[in-house]
Amino acid sequence: MAEDNLFQGLPPPSATPLSSNSQKQQQQQSRESTAATNKHPSPIPPPALKSALKRSNPPETNSEKGFHEAAATAPGKRIRFKTITDVAEKQILDAMQKIASHIKNLTKFTKASKLAIQLIQAGSVKPGTSDHFFAILESAMSSPTACNDPSVRADYHALFTAAQDIADCFNDKQKILLTTWTTRAVMANDLHTDDSFVFSKTAGRVKEAISNLPIATEDDDTEEATSLKDEIEMAYKDDKNKQDMSSVMEGDNKEDDDPFGLDALIPSKLKKDIKTKGKKDAASKNGNDGEEETKRFIKSQREGLISCLEIAANRYKIPWCQTVIDILVKYAFDNVARFTSQQRDAIEKLWASIREQQIRRKQGKSVTGKLDVNAFESLQTKYANEKISIRRAVGGSGDRRASQWLG
Repeated sequence: MAEDNLFQGLPPPSATPLSSNSQKQQQQQSRESTAATNKHPSPIPPPALKSALKRSNPPETNSEKGFHEAAATAPGKRIRFKTITDVAEKQILDAMQKIASHIKNLTKFTKASKLAIQLIQAGSVKPGTSDHFFAILESAMSSPTACNDPSVRADYHALFTAAQDIADCFNDKQKILLTTWTTRAVMANDLHTDDSFVFSKTAGRVKEAISNLPIATEDDDTEEATSLKDEIEMAYKDDKNKQDMSSVMEGDNKEDDDPFGLDALIPSKLKKDIKTKGKKDAASKNGNDGEEETKRFIKSQREGLISCLEIAANRYKIPWCQTVIDILVKYAFDNVARFTSQQRDAIEKLWASIREQQIRRKQGKSVTGKLDVNAFESLQTKYANEKISIRRAVGGSGDRRASQWLG
């Protein structure tokens, strides 16, 4: 019987199992409790305020208090901060002004011109900043002959070549001035090159510019004579003023020659005359602004082309330049009517000098007595006495013997 016990060897139960009556009682109690909670539900707690979720503000410093007080006292004003583009544009304008102040100095021109070229390459020259950049070019050309100085002519050439890329940003008056400056700074400096191709191409551009000039009139000759006379008078007045200043410095200790102050009345009369004359001139200029600009452009263009001819003539000693210079000066002489009287005299003298040197070269001698013949002329002399046959396989000397390579 003991062997038939199925629970033999198992541990005793931990707790006595509940009877079916006790399980029914527990289920009934749980139902009553849920019914009671449904009859009297617990109230829902109110939601938390947003202000309670915010962090408490840190204590304000004295500067922040002053800032808030100032803002409260001026409610109509708003604080505006500069954007990056505004600051950058202001820096660009300041940089252009500094470059314009330094570029007129030849010792600083190289560095200043490189900075100006960097502004062009960076795209900083726009219609809004073109006037400031044009001031740089105007300052660089304050002396018309400085662009042909050997120490800076390469930098002038680079600057005004780069300025051609932004010519659309300038107005019509500025474009005219840029054209005249380019003639002096680019075209004239190209004639200093050691490349025969560049030299020939530049000579062709000079010829084209000469052909674009109008025929000079008597008014142009009169204006030129008047301007030359004014320049001579101004130079004379400057010398006289220097002498007067030196005499005044020497006679500071002498007695006054005008005890009644009559000399003080003379300058005031002169000033009135100058003012009235200035008003008349301003009125006349306002009426003929376009004509005056055209006359100035033509005058400057003529002067620039004369400068190109002078530079080319100074290179006549180089054999490979001579033929190109001969053609260029001959073309200028044929179109001499497009220049004023003083310029015509200069071109005629230049052509006479070129003709004289051509005759000496044909004779085989130059001014120094040495052989000075270019390649074309030497070949022309060589083949002038050669016997050339029209048949093939004939010697160059006309001996009718075929010289073949049998190697």
